[in-house]
Amino acid sequence: MILEQAVRYSETILSFALIVQSVEFIRGLQPEKLSGIALLIFSVLLLLGVCPEIVESGLLIVLLINLYRFQGPYNGGSDAMTSLVLLCLFLFHIAPTKFWQEIALGYLAFQLTFSYFQSGYIKIINPDWRSGRALVDVFAITAYPVSQSVRRWAKLPRLMFVMSWLVILFELIFPFSLLNQQTLLFALVVAALFHLSNAWFFGLNRFFWIWPAAYPILLWFQSRVILPLIN
Repeated sequence: MILEQAVRYSETILSFALIVQSVEFIRGLQPEKLSGIALLIFSVLLLLGVCPEIVESGLLIVLLINLYRFQGPYNGGSDAMTSLVLLCLFLFHIAPTKFWQEIALGYLAFQLTFSYFQSGYIKIINPDWRSGRALVDVFAITAYPVSQSVRRWAKLPRLMFVMSWLVILFELIFPFSLLNQQTLLFALVVAALFHLSNAWFFGLNRFFWIWPAAYPILLWFQSRVILPLIN
């Protein structure tokens, strides 16, 4: 995947992620409505490919205002990833040379890969995750709007144990998927399905859009850096 193509794909997916976020704010209180409307306008412009460096600078200003408003990320990890993806894409557009463009996107690819590995590492050093207990608690006592049929999964400890280790192992070995083109495509499909399941079961809709927004950059990074190094 060529550099410009990867950037355009990422910006398209990012715009969908930001549109979802803007709708949440528009449905909120008056101060959030204004930032939600601004976010929606900029997101549509980004989707259309209108002056991306200017639009992304506007989006960054809106995100900074929200960070100040809520004294940190409004929605935790998804907001942090949103800021990272947006900032790296903005830096790509204002970079003076192709070298610095590639540095900005390479950093994003590294952070995306590390986010999965770090999540797996945190889980594997936690005895509750290794035993499956953490996942039992997620389904049994989560504050998210989970249906009663889904909550019953907490009564299946063996299933929770297997699911815990599948998640842990996948996240830990994710960086190795970069060594092969087909393996990376498969890993990204699995990761996207994982985020989709979290959106389906727990309503974590933001995570489904924002992580895949960086996937095209990772595909570019593999073809530009990893594969030439090992071939």
